[in-house]
Amino acid sequence: MDVHDEFIPEETFGACLDALPQVCVEVLLERDGEVLVARRTNEPAKGEWFWPGGRLYKGEELPAAARRIAREELGVDVELVDRIGVYSHFWDSSSVSGADSRHTVNIAYLVRQTDPDAAVALDEQHDDYRFVSGGEDDLHDYVREYLADLDLEA
Repeated sequence: MDVHDEFIPEETFGACLDALPQVCVEVLLERDGEVLVARRTNEPAKGEWFWPGGRLYKGEELPAAARRIAREELGVDVELVDRIGVYSHFWDSSSVSGADSRHTVNIAYLVRQTDPDAAVALDEQHDDYRFVSGGEDDLHDYVREYLADLDLEA
């Protein structure tokens, strides 16, 4: 099957998000026993420190989506270390017209940069990043859930 990454008109996308969960892939970039979180500039979770991630395209394999998202949102190439788990998020906001809330099903991958010296270059969905270990007070509950499931010794 071909990958369908075409633009979806906002009205159509909003109607889909209003009626159905959205499948997303998230990347947890590990470096020196910590993982990257990026501060979001858009809803849902605007202003929160969260994992880079995005929707799965029709026909796209999950590992390919994880590598694509790392390139698009962080500007780095990655190798997949492990699939951490599958999560379900419920948001009371959305950045898409026609959807007042959002339900996402998130497949999370632990990844490492193929070139550890390459600089992270954030896309427009994020305005800052940092590496965390889980002891930080300002992490979203969903991030804490992932960190509890994460084995950084993998």
